[in-house]
Amino acid sequence: MRAKFITVEGLDGAGKTTHLAWLRQALEARGIAVCATREPGGTPLGETLRALILDPRQSLAPETEALLMFASRQQHLHAVIRPALASGTWVLCDRFTDASFAYQAGGSGVAWEKIESLEKWVQGGLEPDLTLYFDVDPGTAKARVDAIKSPDRFEQERQGFHERVRAAYLRRAREHPARIRVIAGNAAIHEIQVQLEGIVSSLCSSS
Repeated sequence: MRAKFITVEGLDGAGKTTHLAWLRQALEARGIAVCATREPGGTPLGETLRALILDPRQSLAPETEALLMFASRQQHLHAVIRPALASGTWVLCDRFTDASFAYQAGGSGVAWEKIESLEKWVQGGLEPDLTLYFDVDPGTAKARVDAIKSPDRFEQERQGFHERVRAAYLRRAREHPARIRVIAGNAAIHEIQVQLEGIVSSLCSSS
C-alpha cells in the first residue's frame, strides 16, 4: 500500500483537532503507520516560526507572512513529510498549502498567483492525496475558540477576515474537487465520523 499524504483544513474552531485524533486512530487501527504533524511547525525551525507568526504582538506584512509560511513548509517537506512518505509512513497534517491560499491570499490579500508560484517552487509537484476541509461559518468558529483559549494573531482578526478565509477555502475546493472533500463542520460528531469512515475506507482500498 503506497503511503498517502492527508491534510486537514478549516477555520480555527472547525473541529480539526477532534477529527485529526479520530483519523489517526482509524488509520492505525488498520495497521497503517502514521506521522501526525502540523503547519506552521512540524520541525524545530517550523515551531520557532509558528510562535513568531501566531504571536499577537507581531505586525507582519502579508507578503512577509506568506514567505515565512513557505519557509516553514520547505523545511517541513525536507525533514519530515518527504522522508515519511518515502519510508511508507502515511502523513496526516494539520494544515498545508490550502491554508496559505485561504489565510495569506484570501484573508490578507496576497495575490493568488504569488501563492501559486510559491506552491510550485516549494512543493515541486507534491500534493496531498486527500484534503478534508471542515466548513463552519466564522461566527460559530469564533464562539468555539473563545470558549477554550486566548486567541492568537489570526484569531484576533475581524469577522470580515475570516469570511474571506472561508471563501478562499471554498474556492480551492471548487478548483480541486477530486482532492478536497468539504465536510459540514457543524454536524454532529458521530455523523462526521461516519463520513470520515467511508472516506478512509475508500482511500485505503484505492492504495
